[in-house]
This record gives sequence, C-alpha cells and structure tokens, in this order.
Amino acid sequence: MRRIPNCAAAVPATSTARARCAGLPSFARWLALAALVSLLDQGTKLWVLGDFHPGEVRAVTDFFNLVLVFNPGAAFSFLAAAGGWQRWFFIVLALGISVWLVVMIRRHAAERLLPLALALVLGGALGNTIDRLYLGAVVDFLDFHVAGRHWPAFNLADSAIVLGVALMIWHTLTVKENRHD
Repeated sequence: MRRIPNCAAAVPATSTARARCAGLPSFARWLALAALVSLLDQGTKLWVLGDFHPGEVRAVTDFFNLVLVFNPGAAFSFLAAAGGWQRWFFIVLALGISVWLVVMIRRHAAERLLPLALALVLGGALGNTIDRLYLGAVVDFLDFHVAGRHWPAFNLADSAIVLGVALMIWHTLTVKENRHD
C-alpha cells in the first residue's frame, strides 16, 4: 500500500499553503459524508418509489406512517402550485448554495462541528436536487402525526438539512470569536 506523504510537513508552519494542504484529507472526508447522506437519501427514495403507489399509506406505529408523496415545492409545499417554474428555480438555488457549502467546508475542513453541519446540509440539498432533476418534484415519505394532525411528509434529505442547520445555529451560539481590539 502506497503512503501519501504529509505535505504539510514540507511547508513552513506560518504558510497558508500548509493550512490548505493539511485540510485536504479532512475536506475529502466531509465531502464523503455529504455524498453518503445523498446516497442514503436516494436509496430510501428508490425503495419507496419501488414499493409504494402515490398516496399509499402504511402505518408503522400509532404516530408514524410511510407514505409516497411528490412535492414540487419547497418545505411545507411552499410554491407547490406555482405552475412549474419553481422546479428550475429550486434547482438553481440548491446548486448555488451547494457551491457555497463546498467552499465553506473547504475553508473550515480542519474544524469539527461547522463542516459536519455544512456537509449534512450539502448532502440533503443534493439529494433533493436529484429528485427535482429526474422527477420534477421531491419524494417525501416520512409521515408523523398526533391526534389526527399530520406534520408535512418529509425525507432523509430534509432531516439532514434540518439537523445541519440546527448544528450551524449551535456552532454560532457556542463558538468564541477571537476579537482583535
């Protein structure tokens, strides 16, 4: 097995190049996490698409169902009835945000919490974008309900996005900024 040399050791400690070089393995790991999130999301959606009919409901517990729903809009079906233009709007928006997320992951690759959060959002955004590209809508199938009131159906990509945003908020509230007076 060929070992990859530690390129950071060959560069002066104060060099920006050293910081960039040292972050490469971490950067690749965060991108791999984003890819894993997207793959898991797509795998679960393929299973649901293969085993369910649109609108079919399968009760799992007293508060949780599996159901196949197509959402052409955003969260909570925002803009779902907008006439079709929203598909491309959300695709372009998600791809633009994804580029920004990759840049931010690269910039913070040596950290732990922030790139984790960003990778979760990236994986979720890409998972839902794949749906929009190939199906024209996002596949949702997780349906939680209490006393006859249902939360809007969602998927693993949505869950990763929400968890990632929550971690970003946590990071923002807990990180101690170095202030220079």
